[in-house]
Amino acid sequence: MPNSNAKFRCNHRGGQEASRRELVSRSLQSAQHCLEDQDFGTAYAHYLLVLNLAPELKTSVKETFQFTLFKWAEELDSLARIQDLFNCYEQALELYPNDEVICNSMGEHLFRMGFRDEAAGYFHKAVKLNPDFADAKENFYRVANWLVERWHFIMLNDTKRNLTYLKAIENAVRSGCKSVLDIGTGTGILSMFAKKAGASFVYACELSKTMYELACDVVAANNMEREIKLLHLKSLDIEIPKHIPERVSLVVTETVDAGLFGEGIVESLIHAWEHLLLQPK
Repeated sequence: MPNSNAKFRCNHRGGQEASRRELVSRSLQSAQHCLEDQDFGTAYAHYLLVLNLAPELKTSVKETFQFTLFKWAEELDSLARIQDLFNCYEQALELYPNDEVICNSMGEHLFRMGFRDEAAGYFHKAVKLNPDFADAKENFYRVANWLVERWHFIMLNDTKRNLTYLKAIENAVRSGCKSVLDIGTGTGILSMFAKKAGASFVYACELSKTMYELACDVVAANNMEREIKLLHLKSLDIEIPKHIPERVSLVVTETVDAGLFGEGIVESLIHAWEHLLLQPK
């Protein structure tokens, strides 16, 4: 009897595998017919079924799947079915999470719809996945021109201003301020000043996703990614100990410009003083 049961289970598994292969084969044929008829939505659905049933085919059907996705996305876009379009890209990225072509295409749709910060994230990921991907690099630089305010470049090239910040931070750290929070870090320059000055713990927050990712790259390029904790957060949302372990002894910021009140810096500094900064004894 045990041998009989084992044989039954083996035959059952064999039957399931044969059924799976048959369904995959039929779905592939149906997808091809749909593509010939330019029925991209149905073809996309067939490819989703195939890839979920037969992950081993991901490499062989990748290019055709991409083509089908992009054509179907164009139709959804023209019909203003935006949520369906995003759902398709989310499904595709679950199947191909490290596909730079799909990431770049998703970014292009987001950019056209006005979601520039989100688009920059996908372009940035595409470039990270493939630094030689010319289309993604061009798209990232284009969206960066929209998102990186011009005053960033002016400030970064203001040597006198930067040296003044550096000296002030060095003096504060030498006087005993060993933990630092940089509000609105931008490129991360003040955080790096603090770390080079000898601060034991440096935290930096940045609300803009594009600037946050840029800061991550700049900090990593300076070999400080393990020494500076970057937070993609508004300073008002920072919680202790969820985001930083304890109150800091120094808060620095370079967000004071003509947009003082629009940037909410007053509220941010009040919040930092009341909740994040060590109080004098």
